[in-house]
Amino acid sequence: MTHTQVLVIGSGPGGYTAAFRAADLGKEVTLIERHDNLGGVCLNVGCIPSKALLHTAEVINEAKTAEHLGVHFEAPSIDIDGVRKNKTDIVTKLTGGIKALAKARKVNVIAGYAQFISTNQVSIEGGDEVIEFEDCIIAAGSQVTKIPSFPFEDDRVMDSTDALELSDIPKRLLVVGGGIIGLEMATVYEALGSEITIVELAEQLIPSADKDIVSPLFKRIKKSYENIYLNTKVTKMEASKKGIKVDFEGKGAPETDTFDKVLVSVGRSPNGALIGADKAGILVDERGFITTDRQMKTNVEHIYAVGDVVGQPMLAHKAVHEAKVAAEVICGHKSGFDALTIPSVAYTDPEVAWTGKTEKELKAEGISYKKGVFPWAASGRSLSIGRSEGVTKGLFDSTNGKILGMGICGTNAGELIAEATLAIEMGCDMSDIALTVHAHPTLSETTAFAAEMAEGTITDLMPPRKRK
Repeated sequence: MTHTQVLVIGSGPGGYTAAFRAADLGKEVTLIERHDNLGGVCLNVGCIPSKALLHTAEVINEAKTAEHLGVHFEAPSIDIDGVRKNKTDIVTKLTGGIKALAKARKVNVIAGYAQFISTNQVSIEGGDEVIEFEDCIIAAGSQVTKIPSFPFEDDRVMDSTDALELSDIPKRLLVVGGGIIGLEMATVYEALGSEITIVELAEQLIPSADKDIVSPLFKRIKKSYENIYLNTKVTKMEASKKGIKVDFEGKGAPETDTFDKVLVSVGRSPNGALIGADKAGILVDERGFITTDRQMKTNVEHIYAVGDVVGQPMLAHKAVHEAKVAAEVICGHKSGFDALTIPSVAYTDPEVAWTGKTEKELKAEGISYKKGVFPWAASGRSLSIGRSEGVTKGLFDSTNGKILGMGICGTNAGELIAEATLAIEMGCDMSDIALTVHAHPTLSETTAFAAEMAEGTITDLMPPRKRK
């Protein structure tokens, strides 16, 4: 039996952050990871490898569209082994860095699948090792959701992890699910040569975002993708020699079509029910989520949970902040998770990012708001880079002008959304943003222009007419 002060289950962004913060605060820490490398889904088969591939796609797409600049490139010769190697090298470097940081902090790393056997003990599945702990932080993450009736036993039906392997580039690829992950992988495969079809059950792509923020992305990819079916569901999928035969139900969609490969991207499911939580008395709901309070405590006083396993949004940056709170509370600090907003980003082309309340949420909650929308067609910087399709939208309280939310679609939207996120946390109003001097010409000044549109002080466009 091994004894430790703090046990962390899972080494993703939430897990390794919790372990490192607790170690930095003087605790003896043990970190259990079931996979070969540290870093969890994000570093190994999620955020990082997908962004490496998306950068490859960006380079290819920029070369394709450079003619308007007077620069002509020949069609690229794609070395798929080289593309895979670049992705793997980046992942190896980052996971190796996490391993080195664990060693430097004297965190005891154990490889294996942890299962609770009591309120103070876990065992390593398939072995005799038992770890006894004083406090525990569960960072067990999530896994891809699989539809049982789909033939995943066939290699031509992929989940997001399979898609990142780039085993080949299919001529025709169907992506089931028009959310962030599905659209990002569609961006990669389309750039590498696949003909893409998207099928989405909702009435728009990225259903959690406002439709007008997603619209520039939709208009752009509609021109280059083979098909985009909205309000449509897949009713049946079966493998044949010719490919994967898929039946559809929805307006404008064919009854059936056959694809060389299918990527199923319909969300992720938490792993809360897969760690023997009941043996420790931890409450897990029917979906696999573990309920916590603002200090990330579960219903068991000395057991905490962070990241995907505690609920939406399932984002690495949320997990990191929750992890620091859990570690600090264990070490006696007065910490709590009280983020006013958590930004979301789709690293598509163009990118889509939003933070705070969406317009849909404000309407549903009956909150009175003012809206300022600045089209990037009026931005000198966006015109100079040939990407004028973007838009920045600010949402402000109609009584006091306080910022409630912002959405951006366009180049580097994921970077630009940080200003609005900070503005929400700081309680800024539209004047605070509009009166902040932004460098010109930049894409960042579209944030200020959106605020100026809302308050009616814009000079780069005609200000909106005031309602009587």
